[in-house]
Amino acid sequence: MPDWINHLLALLSIPQYGLSTVFAVSFISATLLPLGSEPVVFGLVQLNPDQFWPVVLVATAGNTLGGAVDWWMGYGAHQVVDKYRHSSTHTKALNWLEKLGPKACLLSWLPGLGDPLCAVAGWLKMPFWPCLMYMAVGKFARYILMTTALSGLVKLW
Repeated sequence: MPDWINHLLALLSIPQYGLSTVFAVSFISATLLPLGSEPVVFGLVQLNPDQFWPVVLVATAGNTLGGAVDWWMGYGAHQVVDKYRHSSTHTKALNWLEKLGPKACLLSWLPGLGDPLCAVAGWLKMPFWPCLMYMAVGKFARYILMTTALSGLVKLW
């Protein structure tokens, strides 16, 4: 990993930055950059258990706004690139997404698939606000489940 990323991660891991760190990391990790927000969310909840809901809500907001950026990148890419329009994989994926519509954005929480899914939703010009709402629901559920499960595991140790 490049040194600047290690330096940025070290800076963002300092607990005194709290919710702003959670927001920034959640936002960045929702874009197409390979970064996970779960360790930061879990770490802050472990340091401040009384901040569970604010941390989850801020992480959801940051991650959802990052998904919105993905949507807009996809929308912009549609304006510029149409390279794979006729491949069978592309056609199947588009048919599946068009069938589901904005509800496909519920899967935006999936690692490796969720962020590009948001971009493809924008590329397909799916309605922005319903996509954003489904992104938020999926990401909120992920943070609740992940943080609760990890907190339970830590208590078992």
